[in-house]
Amino acid sequence: MSAYAVVAKVSDRPGMLHGLTGVLADHDANITYVDIHPGAPGAPHSEIYLEFTTERPIEAVLAELGTVQGVNVVEETPSFAKIYGKRIVVMGGGAQVGMVAMGAVAEADRHNIRGERISVDTIPLVGEHELAAAVRATAPLPRVKMLVLAGSIMGGEIAEAVEEVRKNGLWVISLNMVGSVPDAADLVVSDPVQAGVMAVMAVADTAKFDLMRQLKRRY
Repeated sequence: MSAYAVVAKVSDRPGMLHGLTGVLADHDANITYVDIHPGAPGAPHSEIYLEFTTERPIEAVLAELGTVQGVNVVEETPSFAKIYGKRIVVMGGGAQVGMVAMGAVAEADRHNIRGERISVDTIPLVGEHELAAAVRATAPLPRVKMLVLAGSIMGGEIAEAVEEVRKNGLWVISLNMVGSVPDAADLVVSDPVQAGVMAVMAVADTAKFDLMRQLKRRY
């Protein structure tokens, strides 16, 4: 089945998502992602973005989506995967996060010029419970391929969260730091800039770095 993405500008009222997904169900479409962008406070409209696959002609799907009551405009659009691509999330202490991001952004630029799409998300964050919750929340995010933990000391509940997300298929790189997180991560890198570079190389199709051959190693 072909993959498509559409964005609909709709009236801000109950039932709009139900109406759009009902049309897609009628066309045997498999919805893979939904995102809702509320309008400004007091604005009468919002936008609903959907990614789906279907064997039906997209023109017929768009035409019927446009007939849903409350839909003002519906258009096909490039998917988030084509625009933003794979995501790398960096979290931890602000200084270390900044250094990891510097390496990741520089390396991503090199691969994106050659046709890749890799984006870097950062969140400076402190606190064992806060970081553990953020680690767990990363796994279900769309298109996230790598998590980098950047800090001076992390362990306890954070290490437990790392083990959980790794079981769900998310790769984790840790800076060489105090605590049990480095033991729980897939790879440990001492230099934060190099950690960012290796994170991008691990997920880039245009790179020849195989993270599976580096598991549980320290650099």
